[in-house]
Amino acid sequence: MKDHGPLAGVRVVEIAGIGPAPFCGMLLADLGADVVVVDRVVPNPDTIDLGRDSILNRGKRFMALDLKQPEGIEGVLNLVEQSHALIEGMRPGVMERLGLGPDICFERNAALVFGRMTGWGQHGPLAQAAGHDINYIALSGALWYAGEPGSPPITPPGLVGDIGGGALYLAVGLLAAILSARETGKGQVVDAAIVDGSAHMMNLLLSLRAAGHFVTERGRSILDGPHWYATYRCADDRFISLGSLEPKFYALLRQKLGLADDPAFTNGYDPESWQDLRRRFEVLFRQRTRDEWSGLLEGTDTCFAPVLDPDEAASYPHMVARRVYVSVNGSIQAMPAPRFSGTPLTGLTADPS
Repeated sequence: MKDHGPLAGVRVVEIAGIGPAPFCGMLLADLGADVVVVDRVVPNPDTIDLGRDSILNRGKRFMALDLKQPEGIEGVLNLVEQSHALIEGMRPGVMERLGLGPDICFERNAALVFGRMTGWGQHGPLAQAAGHDINYIALSGALWYAGEPGSPPITPPGLVGDIGGGALYLAVGLLAAILSARETGKGQVVDAAIVDGSAHMMNLLLSLRAAGHFVTERGRSILDGPHWYATYRCADDRFISLGSLEPKFYALLRQKLGLADDPAFTNGYDPESWQDLRRRFEVLFRQRTRDEWSGLLEGTDTCFAPVLDPDEAASYPHMVARRVYVSVNGSIQAMPAPRFSGTPLTGLTADPS
């Protein structure tokens, strides 16, 4: 049992899987929960096996059980009796067919929180269909604004759906249900679907649309069209990012770039001007290297940052100062987040115990 972190004393059973479910388990383990992974006796040949030393397995314990055998099922149920939550990422109905569905688990532990992680959800016309991150966020609307007008949308692999709309929503749901179970003595099923979570993430953009600041057409709204909210290629073929959304930040950007007196940039909030001004910014930022632009703009209120690859990010001064990344066994990984003043997290290992 762990004795540190805000979730010290919380026990979680994780049925081995891929993607968002084990990420959720890692997050809970990072925060101090005792996470026991029920691993396969024989690896699944149809999945990408990251191995037990995967970053997603850090801080977890393992127990190999054959879920096709009665003793394996009984082993899981014994763990359930001693746990606050269970995490599974099977297709709907699989856990029931194994004899590990919610009803059976609740018979062994009425206060158990049964966390279910899927793409489409536990019910609906697509519930039994295969899919991946990109499919779920395509259907939920979360992929729509990711890209330039006239080009296919693009997305950071796995981040918007699997992690943002999936693992993080499952974690919040589990913690909320655990709090409820402590008050009522009754557990419940948490149906965490990536289509639900990624749609819920859209509420910021939908609130902007309701207020008239966002439209359906890509490239015509304040966060996906302006020249002052975009990325640009530099002379060394590296990239920088701008987010000078507010007028005072945009005014400072114009000053720093020597454009304060250029009338073309005066009405920078007119969507009709954005395409032309973007082209002018593209030419401008190609004139210096990324680091030269960083020297001019970084740390100012222009809302600027260089675009870094993971290795660069790990060694960047601000990230080093906050110890955001560490190297474990020769590979970089991000430290647990967020941070806690009263129950600090101690230790980090990628070696499963």
